[in-house]
Amino acid sequence: MSETPERIASPPPALPGSSILFGPGGLRPGWAFLIFACLVYLLMMLCGAFVAPYLHIDHNQPIAPSSAYLLELSQFVPVLVATAMMALFERRPLLFYGYQGRARALRFLSGCFWGFIAISVAVLLLSKMGYLVLNGRVLGGASALRYGVQWGGLFLLVGFTEESMFRGYAQFTLTRGRGFWWSAILLAIPFGLLHSTNGGESLVGLLAVGAVSLVFCLSLWYTGSLWWAVGFHAAWDWGQSFFYGTADSGLVAQGHLFAEHARGPALWSGGATGPEGSIVVVPLLLVIAGLMILWWGRPAHHARGEQPFRRMAWRPGALPPS
Repeated sequence: MSETPERIASPPPALPGSSILFGPGGLRPGWAFLIFACLVYLLMMLCGAFVAPYLHIDHNQPIAPSSAYLLELSQFVPVLVATAMMALFERRPLLFYGYQGRARALRFLSGCFWGFIAISVAVLLLSKMGYLVLNGRVLGGASALRYGVQWGGLFLLVGFTEESMFRGYAQFTLTRGRGFWWSAILLAIPFGLLHSTNGGESLVGLLAVGAVSLVFCLSLWYTGSLWWAVGFHAAWDWGQSFFYGTADSGLVAQGHLFAEHARGPALWSGGATGPEGSIVVVPLLLVIAGLMILWWGRPAHHARGEQPFRRMAWRPGALPPS
């Protein structure tokens, strides 16, 4: 169902009987977010207990695709179920929270393209500066194809999971109570902390993850959907882990096309964190954000009316009825 920016930004009508739990727009955003977060947490604990006997992960060794899929599914399913439950309660379609809108396939493919270009630029810069050494190709033929497809599917799942968890229902709901950008900043913090459990993660890497969260929110701000962010997220991770064989937020994939090793101070090379842990990523993210603003912020794009949150930057706003 397509919604116009005016309907999204317009305040809800005043209704009698408001209480601490319910306001003019239904369940208050703070409570809705808390319920969603509790549902995700409890369902993840349940799924985690179910898959734990089948997981064989040695954090000192590269993670195998089979284990990575089990681990990611134990997060994807809870996020999907929790979102579906909240959508049912709010009488909205499941895809309402970031997966509707126009040109979905084009935006997804565009995100994939720019995600791979971005990580390639990061690797090239680190290589030219002497902080990353590519050791050559280590996979070929059927093995390269098999691992490439396996990791491609896995990182697509990662993209859907993390975008839906932090920039799907949570972002849409907090926007009702705090405004779009306050919500984006608040959610960037737990998104960064989520990666702190990775063994090789660093402070610079965590800050970069938080900054990437804001970049993804920028695409949501302009397009109203998460399709570009999902594509960019998946391709960025796939480029790191499979194609170039670098660490990805401290995690190393089993089966990658090229091999590499970091050289020099971790602040510049990224060290065990991978390219995301290098200070070089900061200006790269600023350039990406600048290009997004120049492209999506141009008058021709505004003329199509595709910026649904335009009146909800720093103040609350009402989401459209179902």
